Amino acid sequence: MLRIFPKNSLLYPLVLVCLGFPELPGVEPLGINYGQVGNDLPAPEKVLQLLRSLNVTKARIYDTNPQVLTAFANSNVELIVTVENKMLSVLSDPQQALLWVNIHVRPYFPATRITGIDVGNEVLTDADTTLLAYLVPAMVSIHGALVQFGLDSYIRVSSPNSLAVLTESYPPSAGSFKAEVSMVIYQMLQFLAGTNSPFRINAYPYFAYKDDPSRVSLDYVLFNPNTGMVDPYTRLHYDNMLYAQVDAVVFAIARMGFGGVEVSVSETGWPSKGDKDEVGATLEYAAVYNKNLMKRQRENEGTPLRPSQRLEVYVFALFNEDMKPGPTSERNYGLFQPDGKMAYNVGITTLSNSSSSPATVSLTSSAAKKGGEQDQSQVYWMFVYLIITGTSCPDQNDRRPRIPIYFKSPVEFFCTVDRSSPPEDMSIED
Repeated sequence: MLRIFPKNSLLYPLVLVCLGFPELPGVEPLGINYGQVGNDLPAPEKVLQLLRSLNVTKARIYDTNPQVLTAFANSNVELIVTVENKMLSVLSDPQQALLWVNIHVRPYFPATRITGIDVGNEVLTDADTTLLAYLVPAMVSIHGALVQFGLDSYIRVSSPNSLAVLTESYPPSAGSFKAEVSMVIYQMLQFLAGTNSPFRINAYPYFAYKDDPSRVSLDYVLFNPNTGMVDPYTRLHYDNMLYAQVDAVVFAIARMGFGGVEVSVSETGWPSKGDKDEVGATLEYAAVYNKNLMKRQRENEGTPLRPSQRLEVYVFALFNEDMKPGPTSERNYGLFQPDGKMAYNVGITTLSNSSSSPATVSLTSSAAKKGGEQDQSQVYWMFVYLIITGTSCPDQNDRRPRIPIYFKSPVEFFCTVDRSSPPEDMSIED
Protein backbone atom coordinates (compact mmCIF):
# COMPACT_ATOMS: atom_id res chain seq x y z
CA MET A 1 0.00 0.00 0.00
CA LEU A 2 1.20 3.52 -0.75
CA ARG A 3 1.31 5.17 2.67
CA ILE A 4 1.39 8.91 3.29
CA PHE A 5 2.23 10.74 6.51
CA PRO A 6 -0.94 11.23 8.62
CA LYS A 7 -2.99 14.18 7.39
CA ASN A 8 -3.39 15.69 10.85
CA SER A 9 0.36 15.84 11.41
CA LEU A 10 2.11 19.17 11.52
CA LEU A 11 4.66 17.63 9.15
CA TYR A 12 2.08 16.77 6.51
CA PRO A 13 3.06 19.74 4.29
CA LEU A 14 6.40 17.96 3.73
CA VAL A 15 4.46 15.51 1.59
CA LEU A 16 4.16 18.30 -0.98
CA VAL A 17 7.80 18.02 -1.84
CA CYS A 18 7.57 14.31 -2.50
CA LEU A 19 4.36 14.58 -4.49
CA GLY A 20 5.39 17.66 -6.45
CA PHE A 21 9.10 16.87 -6.47
CA PRO A 22 11.75 19.53 -7.13
CA GLU A 23 10.69 22.29 -9.46
CA LEU A 24 11.17 21.57 -13.15
CA PRO A 25 12.77 24.08 -15.53
CA GLY A 26 10.42 26.82 -16.71
CA VAL A 27 9.05 26.94 -20.24
CA GLU A 28 7.86 29.80 -22.41
CA PRO A 29 4.30 29.97 -21.22
CA LEU A 30 1.51 31.00 -23.61
CA GLY A 31 0.34 29.07 -26.64
CA ILE A 32 -2.87 28.95 -28.61
CA ASN A 33 -4.97 26.22 -30.20
CA TYR A 34 -5.47 26.72 -33.94
CA GLY A 35 -8.54 24.66 -34.85
CA GLN A 36 -9.64 24.42 -38.46
CA VAL A 37 -13.21 23.08 -38.30
CA GLY A 38 -14.76 25.91 -40.29
CA ASN A 39 -15.60 26.75 -43.88
CA ASP A 40 -14.61 30.41 -43.76
CA LEU A 41 -11.30 30.46 -41.91
CA PRO A 42 -8.37 32.50 -43.24
CA ALA A 43 -5.54 30.81 -45.14
CA PRO A 44 -2.66 29.49 -43.00
CA GLU A 45 -0.41 32.27 -44.30
CA LYS A 46 -2.84 34.86 -42.93
CA VAL A 47 -3.04 32.98 -39.65
CA LEU A 48 0.73 33.11 -39.31
CA GLN A 49 0.64 36.87 -39.87
CA LEU A 50 -1.98 37.17 -37.14
CA LEU A 51 0.08 35.12 -34.67
CA ARG A 52 3.15 37.21 -35.42
CA SER A 53 1.23 40.43 -34.83
CA LEU A 54 0.11 39.04 -31.46
CA ASN A 55 3.62 37.92 -30.45
CA VAL A 56 2.30 34.38 -30.00
CA THR A 57 5.12 31.90 -30.56
CA LYS A 58 3.41 28.60 -29.72
CA ALA A 59 0.49 26.96 -31.51
CA ARG A 60 -1.20 23.59 -31.53
CA ILE A 61 -3.12 22.04 -34.42
CA TYR A 62 -5.36 18.98 -34.43
CA ASP A 63 -3.85 17.25 -37.46
CA THR A 64 -0.80 17.48 -39.71
CA ASN A 65 -2.31 19.75 -42.35
CA PRO A 66 0.46 20.15 -44.96
CA GLN A 67 -0.74 23.66 -45.84
CA VAL A 68 -0.24 24.77 -42.24
CA LEU A 69 3.11 23.01 -41.90
CA THR A 70 4.33 24.62 -45.11
CA ALA A 71 3.03 28.09 -44.25
CA PHE A 72 4.67 28.05 -40.80
CA ALA A 73 8.12 27.23 -42.21
CA ASN A 74 10.92 29.65 -41.32
CA SER A 75 8.79 31.36 -38.68
CA ASN A 76 9.43 31.60 -34.95
CA VAL A 77 6.21 29.73 -34.12
CA GLU A 78 6.66 26.41 -32.34
CA LEU A 79 4.04 23.91 -33.45
CA ILE A 80 2.48 20.86 -31.82
CA VAL A 81 0.82 18.53 -34.32
CA THR A 82 -1.72 15.80 -33.62
CA VAL A 83 -2.30 12.19 -34.57
CA GLU A 84 -6.05 11.77 -35.00
CA ASN A 85 -7.76 9.21 -32.77
CA LYS A 86 -8.80 7.05 -35.71
CA MET A 87 -5.13 6.45 -36.56
CA LEU A 88 -4.09 4.95 -33.21
CA SER A 89 -4.63 1.31 -34.12
CA VAL A 90 -2.60 1.72 -37.30
CA LEU A 91 0.25 3.62 -35.67
CA SER A 92 0.65 1.13 -32.84
CA ASP A 93 2.60 -0.79 -35.50
CA PRO A 94 6.19 0.56 -35.40
CA GLN A 95 6.59 0.26 -39.16
CA GLN A 96 3.43 2.28 -39.80
CA ALA A 97 4.57 4.86 -37.27
CA LEU A 98 7.90 5.13 -39.07
CA LEU A 99 6.07 5.72 -42.35
CA TRP A 100 3.77 8.30 -40.72
CA VAL A 101 6.66 10.33 -39.29
CA ASN A 102 8.50 10.10 -42.60
CA ILE A 103 5.49 11.55 -44.45
CA HIS A 104 3.93 13.98 -41.95
CA VAL A 105 6.88 15.31 -39.93
CA ARG A 106 10.28 14.72 -41.47
CA PRO A 107 9.74 16.69 -44.73
CA TYR A 108 8.83 19.85 -42.77
CA PHE A 109 11.35 19.73 -39.94
CA PRO A 110 13.40 21.75 -39.01
CA ALA A 111 12.16 24.60 -41.25
CA THR A 112 8.82 24.26 -39.47
CA ARG A 113 9.50 24.20 -35.74
CA ILE A 114 7.56 21.09 -34.78
CA THR A 115 8.21 20.63 -31.06
CA GLY A 116 5.53 18.12 -30.13
CA ILE A 117 3.29 15.34 -31.37
CA ASP A 118 0.04 14.74 -29.52
CA VAL A 119 -1.03 11.16 -30.06
CA GLY A 120 -4.82 11.38 -30.04
CA ASN A 121 -6.94 13.78 -28.04
CA GLU A 122 -8.87 12.82 -24.88
CA VAL A 123 -8.57 9.15 -25.83
CA LEU A 124 -9.03 7.89 -22.27
CA THR A 125 -12.54 9.35 -22.11
CA ASP A 126 -13.49 8.71 -25.74
CA ALA A 127 -16.75 6.86 -26.38
CA ASP A 128 -14.76 4.32 -28.39
CA THR A 129 -13.14 2.33 -25.59
CA THR A 130 -11.31 0.09 -28.06
CA LEU A 131 -8.83 2.94 -28.51
CA LEU A 132 -7.43 2.44 -25.00
CA ALA A 133 -5.42 -0.61 -26.00
CA TYR A 134 -3.68 1.28 -28.80
CA LEU A 135 -2.86 4.59 -27.12
CA VAL A 136 0.43 3.90 -25.37
CA PRO A 137 1.71 1.50 -28.07
CA ALA A 138 1.09 4.25 -30.64
CA MET A 139 2.96 6.78 -28.46
CA VAL A 140 5.87 4.38 -28.10
CA SER A 141 5.92 3.66 -31.84
CA ILE A 142 5.85 7.35 -32.80
CA HIS A 143 8.68 8.07 -30.37
CA GLY A 144 10.62 5.13 -31.73
CA ALA A 145 10.25 6.54 -35.25
CA LEU A 146 11.55 9.90 -34.05
CA VAL A 147 14.54 8.13 -32.51
CA GLN A 148 15.32 6.39 -35.79
CA PHE A 149 15.26 9.71 -37.64
CA GLY A 150 17.27 11.48 -34.93
CA LEU A 151 14.39 13.79 -34.03
CA ASP A 152 13.56 12.60 -30.51
CA SER A 153 15.66 15.29 -28.81
CA TYR A 154 13.65 17.99 -30.62
CA ILE A 155 10.09 16.63 -30.63
CA ARG A 156 8.26 15.38 -27.54
CA VAL A 157 5.39 12.91 -27.67
CA SER A 158 2.37 13.13 -25.39
CA SER A 159 -1.44 12.79 -25.40
CA PRO A 160 -3.93 15.37 -24.02
CA ASN A 161 -6.44 14.15 -21.46
CA SER A 162 -9.77 15.40 -20.23
CA LEU A 163 -10.10 16.13 -16.52
CA ALA A 164 -12.75 13.40 -16.56
CA VAL A 165 -9.88 10.93 -16.05
CA LEU A 166 -9.91 12.00 -12.39
CA THR A 167 -12.16 10.29 -9.91
CA GLU A 168 -11.32 12.91 -7.25
CA SER A 169 -10.16 16.48 -7.77
CA TYR A 170 -11.28 18.31 -4.62
CA PRO A 171 -9.38 19.25 -2.64
CA PRO A 172 -6.38 19.14 -5.00
CA SER A 173 -4.41 16.88 -2.63
CA ALA A 174 -7.12 14.23 -3.08
CA GLY A 175 -6.48 14.06 -6.82
CA SER A 176 -6.62 10.49 -8.12
CA PHE A 177 -7.33 8.73 -11.40
CA LYS A 178 -10.34 6.58 -12.20
CA ALA A 179 -9.72 2.90 -11.66
CA GLU A 180 -10.94 1.95 -15.13
CA VAL A 181 -8.17 3.92 -16.84
CA SER A 182 -5.46 3.70 -14.18
CA MET A 183 -3.48 0.94 -15.87
CA VAL A 184 -3.30 2.79 -19.19
CA ILE A 185 -2.38 6.00 -17.36
CA TYR A 186 0.33 4.16 -15.47
CA GLN A 187 1.80 2.91 -18.75
CA MET A 188 1.55 6.41 -20.21
CA LEU A 189 3.32 7.90 -17.21
CA GLN A 190 6.12 5.36 -17.54
CA PHE A 191 6.57 6.52 -21.13
CA LEU A 192 6.36 10.24 -20.30
CA ALA A 193 8.84 9.93 -17.44
CA GLY A 194 11.25 8.00 -19.63
CA THR A 195 11.11 10.54 -22.46
CA ASN A 196 10.89 13.72 -20.32
CA SER A 197 7.53 14.59 -21.86
CA PRO A 198 4.61 16.41 -20.17
CA PHE A 199 1.26 15.03 -19.12
CA ARG A 200 -1.20 17.26 -20.97
CA ILE A 201 -4.67 18.12 -19.70
CA ASN A 202 -7.64 19.95 -21.20
CA ALA A 203 -8.95 21.93 -18.24
CA TYR A 204 -12.12 24.05 -18.39
CA PRO A 205 -13.32 25.71 -15.16
CA TYR A 206 -16.26 26.91 -17.28
CA PHE A 207 -17.80 23.43 -17.21
CA ALA A 208 -17.73 23.32 -13.41
CA TYR A 209 -19.52 26.66 -13.24
CA LYS A 210 -22.06 25.75 -15.93
CA ASP A 211 -22.97 22.52 -14.18
CA ASP A 212 -23.45 24.06 -10.73
CA PRO A 213 -23.58 27.89 -10.83
CA SER A 214 -25.29 28.14 -7.46
CA ARG A 215 -22.38 26.48 -5.65
CA VAL A 216 -19.33 27.30 -7.78
CA SER A 217 -18.03 30.83 -7.29
CA LEU A 218 -17.94 32.78 -10.53
CA ASP A 219 -15.06 34.93 -9.28
CA TYR A 220 -13.10 31.79 -8.39
CA VAL A 221 -13.37 30.36 -11.90
CA LEU A 222 -12.71 33.73 -13.61
CA PHE A 223 -9.51 34.57 -11.67
CA ASN A 224 -11.32 37.53 -10.10
CA PRO A 225 -10.54 38.61 -6.51
CA ASN A 226 -12.10 36.12 -4.09
CA THR A 227 -11.40 34.37 -0.81
CA GLY A 228 -10.51 31.17 -2.65
CA MET A 229 -10.03 27.87 -0.85
CA VAL A 230 -7.36 26.30 1.33
CA ASP A 231 -6.55 22.65 0.85
CA PRO A 232 -7.08 21.26 4.37
CA TYR A 233 -4.23 18.75 4.04
CA THR A 234 -1.50 20.74 2.27
CA ARG A 235 -2.54 24.16 3.60
CA LEU A 236 -1.99 25.63 0.15
CA HIS A 237 -4.25 28.52 -0.84
CA TYR A 238 -5.97 28.53 -4.25
CA ASP A 239 -7.53 31.69 -5.65
CA ASN A 240 -8.67 30.12 -8.93
CA MET A 241 -10.02 26.80 -10.12
CA LEU A 242 -7.61 26.21 -13.01
CA TYR A 243 -4.58 26.00 -10.72
CA ALA A 244 -6.50 23.73 -8.36
CA GLN A 245 -7.36 21.43 -11.27
CA VAL A 246 -3.73 21.29 -12.39
CA ASP A 247 -2.48 20.47 -8.92
CA ALA A 248 -5.12 17.76 -8.54
CA VAL A 249 -3.57 16.13 -11.61
CA VAL A 250 -0.07 16.54 -10.14
CA PHE A 251 -1.19 14.72 -7.00
CA ALA A 252 -2.90 11.98 -9.01
CA ILE A 253 0.30 11.43 -10.99
CA ALA A 254 2.38 11.35 -7.81
CA ARG A 255 0.11 8.67 -6.39
CA MET A 256 1.24 6.54 -9.32
CA GLY A 257 4.87 7.14 -8.33
CA PHE A 258 5.78 9.71 -11.01
CA GLY A 259 6.04 12.98 -9.10
CA GLY A 260 8.59 14.45 -11.48
CA VAL A 261 6.38 14.46 -14.58
CA GLU A 262 5.51 17.95 -15.82
CA VAL A 263 1.82 18.86 -16.17
CA SER A 264 0.84 21.33 -18.90
CA VAL A 265 -2.53 22.68 -19.98
CA SER A 266 -3.17 21.75 -23.60
CA GLU A 267 -6.56 23.46 -23.68
CA THR A 268 -8.43 25.98 -21.55
CA GLY A 269 -10.88 28.71 -22.48
CA TRP A 270 -14.36 30.14 -22.08
CA PRO A 271 -17.18 30.33 -24.66
CA SER A 272 -18.54 33.73 -25.61
CA LYS A 273 -21.95 32.38 -26.62
CA GLY A 274 -24.06 29.35 -25.75
CA ASP A 275 -27.49 27.79 -25.66
CA LYS A 276 -30.07 28.77 -23.04
CA ASP A 277 -28.95 26.01 -20.71
CA GLU A 278 -25.27 26.91 -21.02
CA VAL A 279 -25.03 29.21 -18.03
CA GLY A 280 -22.15 31.67 -18.13
CA ALA A 281 -21.37 31.44 -21.84
CA THR A 282 -21.20 35.20 -22.47
CA LEU A 283 -18.86 37.69 -24.11
CA GLU A 284 -18.28 39.40 -20.78
CA TYR A 285 -17.19 36.27 -18.90
CA ALA A 286 -15.10 34.98 -21.81
CA ALA A 287 -13.22 38.28 -21.95
CA VAL A 288 -12.59 38.35 -18.20
CA TYR A 289 -11.42 34.71 -18.06
CA ASN A 290 -8.95 35.04 -20.92
CA LYS A 291 -7.74 38.51 -19.88
CA ASN A 292 -6.94 37.35 -16.40
CA LEU A 293 -5.42 34.08 -17.57
CA MET A 294 -3.11 35.97 -19.93
CA LYS A 295 -2.15 38.39 -17.20
CA ARG A 296 -1.15 35.46 -15.00
CA GLN A 297 0.87 34.06 -17.88
CA ARG A 298 2.73 37.34 -18.33
CA GLU A 299 3.61 37.21 -14.65
CA ASN A 300 5.11 33.73 -15.16
CA GLU A 301 2.96 32.19 -12.49
CA GLY A 302 3.07 28.60 -11.40
CA THR A 303 0.49 26.74 -9.35
CA PRO A 304 0.57 26.82 -5.53
CA LEU A 305 2.19 23.37 -5.52
CA ARG A 306 4.86 24.37 -8.07
CA PRO A 307 5.09 28.17 -7.75
CA SER A 308 8.54 28.48 -9.32
CA GLN A 309 7.62 26.56 -12.47
CA ARG A 310 5.69 28.57 -15.01
CA LEU A 311 2.59 26.70 -16.07
CA GLU A 312 2.53 26.02 -19.81
CA VAL A 313 -0.92 26.91 -21.15
CA TYR A 314 -2.50 26.69 -24.60
CA VAL A 315 -5.61 28.88 -24.88
CA PHE A 316 -8.60 27.45 -26.70
CA ALA A 317 -9.05 28.76 -29.29
CA LEU A 318 -7.78 31.15 -31.95
CA PHE A 319 -10.98 31.23 -34.03
CA ASN A 320 -14.67 30.57 -33.71
CA GLU A 321 -15.23 27.42 -35.79
CA ASP A 322 -18.66 27.32 -37.41
CA MET A 323 -18.62 23.67 -38.45
CA LYS A 324 -18.00 22.13 -35.03
CA PRO A 325 -20.82 19.84 -33.88
CA GLY A 326 -22.48 20.00 -30.48
CA PRO A 327 -23.99 22.87 -28.48
CA THR A 328 -23.61 26.51 -29.53
CA SER A 329 -20.70 27.02 -27.14
CA GLU A 330 -18.52 24.62 -29.14
CA ARG A 331 -18.53 27.07 -32.04
CA ASN A 332 -17.76 30.11 -29.90
CA TYR A 333 -14.51 29.63 -28.01
CA GLY A 334 -12.47 31.75 -30.40
CA LEU A 335 -10.64 34.93 -29.51
CA PHE A 336 -11.19 35.96 -33.13
CA GLN A 337 -13.88 35.73 -35.76
CA PRO A 338 -12.89 33.98 -39.02
CA ASP A 339 -12.45 37.38 -40.69
CA GLY A 340 -9.69 38.24 -38.20
CA LYS A 341 -11.76 40.63 -36.10
CA MET A 342 -11.63 40.19 -32.33
CA ALA A 343 -14.58 38.32 -30.90
CA TYR A 344 -13.94 40.44 -27.80
CA ASN A 345 -11.02 42.48 -26.49
CA VAL A 346 -8.66 40.51 -24.27
CA GLY A 347 -5.64 42.76 -24.71
CA ILE A 348 -3.79 39.94 -26.45
CA THR A 349 -1.62 42.36 -28.40
CA THR A 350 0.18 43.23 -25.15
CA LEU A 351 1.28 39.70 -24.34
CA SER A 352 4.95 40.54 -24.70
CA ASN A 353 4.66 43.84 -22.81
CA SER A 354 4.96 43.16 -19.12
CA SER A 355 4.45 46.82 -18.24
CA SER A 356 0.91 46.90 -19.54
CA SER A 357 -2.06 45.55 -17.66
CA PRO A 358 -5.04 44.84 -19.91
CA ALA A 359 -7.12 43.04 -17.28
CA THR A 360 -9.64 45.36 -15.67
CA VAL A 361 -9.88 43.48 -12.39
CA SER A 362 -7.27 43.14 -9.68
CA LEU A 363 -5.78 39.87 -8.52
CA THR A 364 -4.78 38.45 -5.15
CA SER A 365 -2.45 40.75 -3.27
CA SER A 366 1.25 40.29 -3.92
CA ALA A 367 1.85 40.05 -0.18
CA ALA A 368 -0.40 37.02 0.15
CA LYS A 369 1.20 35.41 -2.88
CA LYS A 370 4.71 36.04 -1.56
CA GLY A 371 3.84 34.52 1.78
CA GLY A 372 2.49 31.36 0.19
CA GLU A 373 5.55 30.95 -1.99
CA GLN A 374 7.82 31.46 1.02
CA ASP A 375 6.06 28.67 2.91
CA GLN A 376 6.44 26.28 -0.01
CA SER A 377 10.06 27.32 -0.47
CA GLN A 378 10.85 26.41 3.14
CA VAL A 379 9.44 22.94 2.59
CA TYR A 380 11.44 22.59 -0.62
CA TRP A 381 14.75 23.56 0.98
CA MET A 382 14.16 21.19 3.88
CA PHE A 383 13.84 18.46 1.28
CA VAL A 384 17.10 19.58 -0.35
CA TYR A 385 18.82 19.54 3.04
CA LEU A 386 17.74 15.95 3.65
CA ILE A 387 19.13 14.91 0.28
CA ILE A 388 22.54 16.57 0.63
CA THR A 389 23.01 15.18 4.14
CA GLY A 390 22.68 11.69 2.71
CA THR A 391 19.51 10.60 4.49
CA SER A 392 17.83 7.73 2.65
CA CYS A 393 15.09 5.16 2.98
CA PRO A 394 15.81 2.00 4.93
CA ASP A 395 16.81 -1.11 3.02
CA GLN A 396 13.83 -3.44 2.93
CA ASN A 397 15.63 -6.30 1.19
CA ASP A 398 14.84 -4.76 -2.16
CA ARG A 399 17.65 -3.17 -4.17
CA ARG A 400 15.50 -1.85 -7.01
CA PRO A 401 15.46 1.95 -7.51
CA ARG A 402 12.89 3.56 -5.27
CA ILE A 403 11.38 6.98 -4.71
CA PRO A 404 10.82 8.56 -1.26
CA ILE A 405 7.13 9.15 -0.62
CA TYR A 406 6.89 10.65 2.86
CA PHE A 407 8.88 11.61 5.90
CA LYS A 408 8.79 9.60 9.10
CA SER A 409 10.44 12.62 10.75
CA PRO A 410 12.13 15.80 9.48
CA VAL A 411 15.41 13.88 9.21
CA GLU A 412 14.32 10.47 7.98
CA PHE A 413 12.53 9.22 4.86
CA PHE A 414 10.18 6.30 5.24
CA CYS A 415 8.22 4.13 2.79
CA THR A 416 9.03 3.82 -0.90
CA VAL A 417 7.36 3.16 -4.20
CA ASP A 418 8.75 1.02 -6.98
CA ARG A 419 7.98 2.41 -10.44
CA SER A 420 8.87 -0.75 -12.36
CA SER A 421 5.38 -2.13 -11.68
CA PRO A 422 2.15 -0.48 -10.50
CA PRO A 423 1.37 -0.74 -6.81
CA GLU A 424 -1.53 -3.02 -6.00
CA ASP A 425 -3.13 -0.44 -3.74
CA MET A 426 -2.51 3.24 -4.43
CA SER A 427 -4.86 4.65 -1.83
CA ILE A 428 -3.78 7.04 0.89
CA GLU A 429 -4.23 6.25 4.53
CA ASP A 430 -5.95 8.76 6.77
